[in-house]
Amino acid sequence: MSPPPRVSFWTEASQQVLAGGSAGLVEICLMHPLDVVKTRFQIQRNTSDPSNYKSLGDCFKKIYRSEGLLGFYKGILPPILAETPKRAVKFFTFEQYKKLLAPLSLPPAWVFAIAGLGSGLTEAVVVNPFEVVKVSLQANRNAYAQQPSTLAQARHIIQAEGLGLRGLNKGLTATLGRHGVFNMVYFGFYFNVKNAFPVNKDARLEFLRKFTIGLASGTLASTINIPFDVAKSRIQGPQPEPGVIKYRSCWKTIVTVYKEEGCSWRSTKVFFRRSCGSGLEEQ
Repeated sequence: MSPPPRVSFWTEASQQVLAGGSAGLVEICLMHPLDVVKTRFQIQRNTSDPSNYKSLGDCFKKIYRSEGLLGFYKGILPPILAETPKRAVKFFTFEQYKKLLAPLSLPPAWVFAIAGLGSGLTEAVVVNPFEVVKVSLQANRNAYAQQPSTLAQARHIIQAEGLGLRGLNKGLTATLGRHGVFNMVYFGFYFNVKNAFPVNKDARLEFLRKFTIGLASGTLASTINIPFDVAKSRIQGPQPEPGVIKYRSCWKTIVTVYKEEGCSWRSTKVFFRRSCGSGLEEQ
């Protein structure tokens, strides 16, 4: 039997971009309302705020009443714009890191985990500016029609704070932690568990197998990396006092939140967007 034809570098890259980008677009459109709710929970700090969200249902109700249905889609343009380069970087670099690790003869679990960590760190550098704009738009509690456009918000951030770690790239360390940890756990768990269950010849059952494993992988990864996600939202969102930067670095923010608020379930309960969305990714 002749060996399968060799796939060129650019063909492989384009296939990964197309597959990852289309899966990501579906994920964003379905899960963005939960991402808005997640961000609102992560940036609220005390119960004395009259607009404090008491529960998941209460948050949905208050956003709908005060901001309308489109309020759940605030900040959706930045992740859509970032999705193609983000997925391209994630899946392409994951495959390249695996190739680089191949000569080391590491156990498969280590290869997938390390390649996932590398792809997540690389992805974070690409996506962080989009995240800064997205979070700032999601934190805005005005009606959808009253909030600035994505371009206007990005321009405002650049003019006021620049392009550096205090401006369009603030929260980079927390984003590196979030994406690095998430992808390390997700890819490491997904590929090792997937290989433990045989492929099903029935296309529907095979899709269900992949979706279930992806959902479990995303849930586990999101649960582990949520402290970095909370830190990212606090750093990139509005500070408690105007003109005073309370949340500046990743680790100091995590420690501050822990000291002031503890390991509150209110800070960790809304991770459905990433965990459920991960089940949509075709590996």
